[in-house]
Amino acid sequence: MQPTRSGAHMNPQFAALLIAFESHSVEGVKAVLDAGFDIQDAVDGKAPLDYLIEMYFRSDAFVDCLRLLLDHGARLEDRLVRAVLLNDVTELDTTVADNSGALNHRTSLNCAFTPLSGATLLHIAAEYGHLKVARRLIELGADVNARAAVDENGFNGHTPLFHTVNSNRNRSAPVMRLLLDAGARTDVLLPGITWGRGFDWETVCFDVTPISYAQLGLLRQMQRTEVDTYENIKVLLAAAGRGFPPHLNVPNRYLAE
Repeated sequence: MQPTRSGAHMNPQFAALLIAFESHSVEGVKAVLDAGFDIQDAVDGKAPLDYLIEMYFRSDAFVDCLRLLLDHGARLEDRLVRAVLLNDVTELDTTVADNSGALNHRTSLNCAFTPLSGATLLHIAAEYGHLKVARRLIELGADVNARAAVDENGFNGHTPLFHTVNSNRNRSAPVMRLLLDAGARTDVLLPGITWGRGFDWETVCFDVTPISYAQLGLLRQMQRTEVDTYENIKVLLAAAGRGFPPHLNVPNRYLAE
């Protein structure tokens, strides 16, 4: 899955930067920047930093790529969001100390998966699988059942848990367990959620809970694995006090033939 970038082919340096973003290659990002790419240049109306943040790949190296862009002059004015995206507990503590409303802070970021619209800092930490800042936010009193914004169709309004149940490479599974241990509800029912809004793989999922949303990871466009999907469902069901069938057809024998 790759986002549509209408202007990327016009600038070889930016095309190379996107390739580096897609795999979180710190060396690739550094090579483009060292070659003189201006990190302030907007492409199709967006800063390069925004392309990295909205990209679908998830790994520990995201933080290194982001910090490299910031060190080269990229701007991320929201200090609270910056601390969370950098998974930096020290910066988070310093910034929260300067902002009495930090735990209720809301923002919106483009996101390739579950929407980050009207999202709290804990939604962001959950989406990127940033366990350290997620844990610290909860210690500081962040609401694990806070709702994101509801759109014009009445969709979304999801809690941070929704960001963790079918994450890329199952990166957010540790955050899922952390949220559940802190009292995140598994029975939140949404009329719908718009997965991948604005991307080629945009999919409206109707009548979803965290458990059903986890199972929707089996949809082809979500590119999750059966094993990860059902391991997450097992954890969610246990947290809900529900049983789990002892014999599941996973991986599915029919699909393996």
